[in-house]
Amino acid sequence: MPETGTAAASAAGGEHTLRRSLGFRDLVVYGLLFIAPMAPVGVFGTLDAKSHGAVALVYVVATVAMAFTAFSYAQMVRVVPQAGSVFAYARVGLGNGAGFVAGWMAMLDYALIPAVAYLFSGIAMNALVPEVSRWVWTALAVVVTTLLNLWGVRAAARVGFLVLAMEIVVLAVFVVSAVVVLARDGGERGWLSPLSGDGTQGAFAVSAVLGAVSVAVLSYLGFDAIASFAEEVTCGSAKVARALLFCLALAGVLFMAQTYLVALLEPVSSARLAAEPGRQGSAFYDAVDAAVGTWLHDLVAVSKAIGAAFAALAGQAAAGRLLFAMGRDRRLPRVLSRTDAGVPRVALLCAAVVTLVAAVWAARRDDGMDHLVSVVDVGALTAFTLLHASVVGWFAVRRRGGPVSWWRHVLVPVAGAAITVAVIVEASETAQAVGAVWLALGLVVLTVQGGRRDAPPSPGA
Repeated sequence: MPETGTAAASAAGGEHTLRRSLGFRDLVVYGLLFIAPMAPVGVFGTLDAKSHGAVALVYVVATVAMAFTAFSYAQMVRVVPQAGSVFAYARVGLGNGAGFVAGWMAMLDYALIPAVAYLFSGIAMNALVPEVSRWVWTALAVVVTTLLNLWGVRAAARVGFLVLAMEIVVLAVFVVSAVVVLARDGGERGWLSPLSGDGTQGAFAVSAVLGAVSVAVLSYLGFDAIASFAEEVTCGSAKVARALLFCLALAGVLFMAQTYLVALLEPVSSARLAAEPGRQGSAFYDAVDAAVGTWLHDLVAVSKAIGAAFAALAGQAAAGRLLFAMGRDRRLPRVLSRTDAGVPRVALLCAAVVTLVAAVWAARRDDGMDHLVSVVDVGALTAFTLLHASVVGWFAVRRRGGPVSWWRHVLVPVAGAAITVAVIVEASETAQAVGAVWLALGLVVLTVQGGRRDAPPSPGA
């Protein structure tokens, strides 16, 4: 029987192990870097139009919805504190086949989210320095952040902390500026409108808010990357669980605060944004421009350009850990599990190459961003669904985690799975088609490996 999980790592004499060097702050830095403190900037206009102006309420509901997924991660990371994250969780909760499918679908997410972030950084830098093509800026961002990841997870976390601090400072400048303007001049909309709608598209509609939530939850994708660093954390997996929940809660507060403020400053009604989709992408910047000034517009744009590159750094690091774990369990080539001084450099380089190709390809096309964004979420949401099923499988069906708590081990994960499935159903047809093709390809690979009977990773190792 082939060795798996930590057993394989021990047998390899440390060649396939990761170095424990991360603390609670480092985990939160990686999570916030990946999702970005000002993630709503790009989708504010779309959410405002869809929700009839109740955009802050959308993020309240979205935070609660994603809390189900965070809670399931917190349950399973204590059972299997390993780098494979949802790949390892599904293996112990549902079996080897489901584990492979979870890891395979997560790869689609982890490969494309960094590519989108790198492309966003390239576009922003090209706008500031148009003499240099955006694909060059995109490739440069990939190279710089890959070198940081190859340096080591601790070094990357230190640099990431500085970038995250910059983003938080810019967000604070925006909040203070918005509060000053609102105190001096009042808002363009009513004080409760970000929670109840601006009334320009009729009465408050629950369906409109829920439709916007299906888009807003995508702002949170990436907080789950924290779980992929479980083998590099000091003082045990409980720290990972706390970081997951704290990161989601903090991101939710930041998202709600900034969307509430910018909604009050927004001079364009939600009805007009809905009627003129071309205005939606720049709605946040336009509102800041009109209320505060161009200087804040430029400051936010530069912050987003730098922050996007380092969001990709966190995503690339998580992708490397997923490839490392699947290689160690021989679900992908074994060479991916090799480490150098505790750093999975082979897996990181493979993740970087895939991301570089996707990002540069998209940067050289006018419609490249649309192609990437349309499929980036399906892999993550499918993996989240299998995560929730793993909680039920491990605790309620196999009864391996002690006495069953029906609300923690059944009710919460079932509700979480219902939410993720609903968001997949709301995704574009293109995204669903790409996800289906990727899943079919994974099933072919799984069938080829069908003769294997690996043991699942050792829980609690």
